[in-house]
Amino acid sequence: MASQPSSLSRTLHATPLERMSHTLQFKSPTKRKQGDLIVLIRLHVNIQDSTRRHFTVPSFIIPSKSLASTASSSALSSDLVFNYSGTPFAFWITRRSDPHGTPLFDTRLSSLPAVPVPEIVPGDATTEFKGFQLVFENQYLQLTSSLPYDANIYGLGEVIASSGIRRNMLGKGSIQTMWARDINDPVDENEYGMHPMYIEHRYNNSTGGSASHGVFLNRPVQSRLSLDLDSNAGSLGSAAGSDVMLFTPPNSPRSFIQYRQIGGTLDLFFYSGSTPQAVIEQHSEVVGKPAWIPAWGLGFHLCRWGYANISETKEQVTKMREANIPLEVMWNDIDVYHSYRDFTLDPVSFAASEMKAFLAELAANHQHFIPIVDAAIPVLTNTTDVLDPVPKYDPYTRGQEQQVFIRNPDGSEYIGQVWPGYTAFPDWFAEKTISWWTEALRNWTTMGMTFSGALSVMAIIIVFKDSYLADKGIWLDMNEVSSFCEGSWHASSYTGVNLSNTSTPFILPGEPGGLITTYPECYNATIYGPSGNHTIKGALTCDQSALSSLKQESQAGGLVELATFEMHERRSKQSYDYNLKVMAFELWYAGFGKLSAKAVATNATHAGGIVELDAHNLFGTMEEHATYEALLRIYPGKRPFIISRSTFAGAGKWTGHWTGDNFATWESMRYSIQGILQFQIFQIPMVGADTCGFGGNTGEELCNRWMQLSAFAPFYRNHNIRGAIPQEPYRWDSVAQASRTAINIRYTLLPYWYTLFANASLYGSPVVRALFFEFPDEPELFNVDQQFMIGSDILVTPVLEPNADSVRGYFPGSGKVTWRDWYTHDAVKSSPGTLNTLPAPLGHINVHIRGGSAILCSTDPAYTIEDTRQGSYSFIVSLASNGGAFGTAYIDDGESYPPGQNRTLTFLATNGKVIVKSNGDYTVNQRLEIVTLLGITHKPSVMKVNGTPVGGWTYSVGQEKVVLSNAGWDLNEATTTLAWS
Repeated sequence: MASQPSSLSRTLHATPLERMSHTLQFKSPTKRKQGDLIVLIRLHVNIQDSTRRHFTVPSFIIPSKSLASTASSSALSSDLVFNYSGTPFAFWITRRSDPHGTPLFDTRLSSLPAVPVPEIVPGDATTEFKGFQLVFENQYLQLTSSLPYDANIYGLGEVIASSGIRRNMLGKGSIQTMWARDINDPVDENEYGMHPMYIEHRYNNSTGGSASHGVFLNRPVQSRLSLDLDSNAGSLGSAAGSDVMLFTPPNSPRSFIQYRQIGGTLDLFFYSGSTPQAVIEQHSEVVGKPAWIPAWGLGFHLCRWGYANISETKEQVTKMREANIPLEVMWNDIDVYHSYRDFTLDPVSFAASEMKAFLAELAANHQHFIPIVDAAIPVLTNTTDVLDPVPKYDPYTRGQEQQVFIRNPDGSEYIGQVWPGYTAFPDWFAEKTISWWTEALRNWTTMGMTFSGALSVMAIIIVFKDSYLADKGIWLDMNEVSSFCEGSWHASSYTGVNLSNTSTPFILPGEPGGLITTYPECYNATIYGPSGNHTIKGALTCDQSALSSLKQESQAGGLVELATFEMHERRSKQSYDYNLKVMAFELWYAGFGKLSAKAVATNATHAGGIVELDAHNLFGTMEEHATYEALLRIYPGKRPFIISRSTFAGAGKWTGHWTGDNFATWESMRYSIQGILQFQIFQIPMVGADTCGFGGNTGEELCNRWMQLSAFAPFYRNHNIRGAIPQEPYRWDSVAQASRTAINIRYTLLPYWYTLFANASLYGSPVVRALFFEFPDEPELFNVDQQFMIGSDILVTPVLEPNADSVRGYFPGSGKVTWRDWYTHDAVKSSPGTLNTLPAPLGHINVHIRGGSAILCSTDPAYTIEDTRQGSYSFIVSLASNGGAFGTAYIDDGESYPPGQNRTLTFLATNGKVIVKSNGDYTVNQRLEIVTLLGITHKPSVMKVNGTPVGGWTYSVGQEKVVLSNAGWDLNEATTTLAWS
């Protein structure tokens, strides 16, 4: 809809401005010094109708302590200054340290582009703007802020943006809908999660300096019903949908951001930065810091939809070991279920006794297993579905008894349709849902579970001892929440539905009529056959002329449309639904239709009368919280490991994320990097894509490059669809070798990876970083997402296109940083500020070490994470041009929760020596055996450890490298010094 406050006021009930109130809070749990001034780094602005109550996000998601006020005197020491005018009401945020600079956020009409603004997207009336006034109606809020022309904006997800990690501000701009949906990785549309947080990075052309700040809209909305909710119990935000628009009108010298949301309050957090990393860390103080992960979660994971039985699953474990490709975690998709029912095993294909033996074998080899858990619970529909005295499907009958399922507005059970047929959905707001969920997981993993045969009465009890399923890994899927039908099937009033029908409403992939026929962009299966091989009879199978160009088009239209809902019963031949008796704004996304399409309807009702329209985006994260708590209760003292599809702000406290159902295309591989970088901003650092692609058939060359790329992603899993050609890395010799090479580097860097995740959990620091995070004053890096950094010290430059034997990339640092090749340790000769061409034959991924870094490594990467951790350590020091270097390492047992004993190592190189300081109460049994020093310009005459000359070292002139072998350093010693002269 066009921005027309005057017409809105004729349609919607206005809130008089005198009833509006604003609250300011200045807070800084971690203060930073600026000269002699202690500067507070966060500002919280809440604008609301003081006469109304509002739906509150549960405090465990956005902790209420994050919203706590500090003394009013804090405003005097805040770097963020709140300014406002009363008539008309407007506010703007400035920096105390830069009082004459452009405001960080500015809602004044005089600062916004001139109006009227014609349709920015032709044919889309929602992108026409006749005014930018603040709109504060009972059921619609609109807030617009001026931005610098073509501002550098990052975040606002979850999204795959055609423009890259930097959001598009020009042309058709960007429209981000905040509404979780089950959709195969679309471009420039909303998908699985909701994170209304952005970083703006401003570069000063005059000074050559830069500063970042952040803005988080804690999603607020009033409830549709009269709820007796205490707004102090949680965050004022909610999970309702909204749109965020980023535009630059034609011929305008400035851009703008506009928020459109359904009622409630405007609840904004501003983060002062002033570096990108500082903004990300400040965001963690509001939404919470990421969960501690078990060390084994950093290994390689393997899965596919289509391992039809336990024999096929076990075969993958065997084949991977035979190929010597490290496999840490084996997964099963919904094939493992009996009739696709949660918390079951198929009694024939995955017989309990065989699963028990398989899991025991994995555990004995220090390997792990993760099963899938879908969000929907199949319903019982007749008496033959219950075996007396033991129910055949206890999770549903127990859930009914404890009233843990979402309801229709009339109080009847909401019934949707997912993989097992007709289903109920857990209501995470209900009092007993977490205990019911815990019971279901406990029964499945440790106490026993009952299954029934499809055609005969059969009860199978499985018992898994803790030693078999102590991994506590769970994969949560379909939790947007997804439903294949629109609306609720209402058995009591519609008799034309056979709720005992358990078939899916569409052809499954791989079945006749649903065959998987697509391949990577340039592979022609008609010419080269179905193998996906890189070459056939010596000829390349990628036809470069047929290679599809990557999509660079923005979404086609606006996403918000005014709609009137009336309370009525809508029945059709297939479904039944209620709609809400309110005036609201229906969000639309390109090509997908209504909010309730492939989702639970917006009027579905939770405990306390909360409607799905308000709570929709919370479902996945509330499930993640419940699962995390359940696993802690089942296995106290051990860290859960959860990977989930749908996420909300704060979800990283419990879960990691995979970027959803992508495709086996070069385009999807390219886009996977921006997804990983995006979720670092959102405080969900354990993230990765389905390696080699989920949808469609992959190819040898694509899988080769992708297996190497994903070895440098936090979450590393190969997963593909039912009916596609197999894509396990052992299937092609070249992919197997590429995988071994990349995994060897990953496991060598295991102590470094583990330290980065510890820093994420302790400080909110990003694990993977866009280049400009580390080098914020280099404009050429502001939209680079085809390279990235692991922490601050490792630069990764992958090949992202077919038929390539080289790759182009930047070496940041304006020529002042020395970069050294990971494999050869040679210093790179590069041109600063420009793209450099690097050799990249198939099977090689370029990795470089930053000068000035000191990295603790594993000496001999082994087949599993546990075996690698039991081996000795090595140490790489890559000296900067001034002879300095710095690094840290965090070591603990890799599994305890909450984290207990630990040891922190600090490495400092300066003036011809390296000092290792050790602090903590965790005993490190492994010794540091090899020390590699890079950047030693002349061969030392002597090397000393703690003042004593030592031998056993070599010097390489070409690499300016000293290698000290058999060092035998005890990392528990308070100080160890290596000096040379």
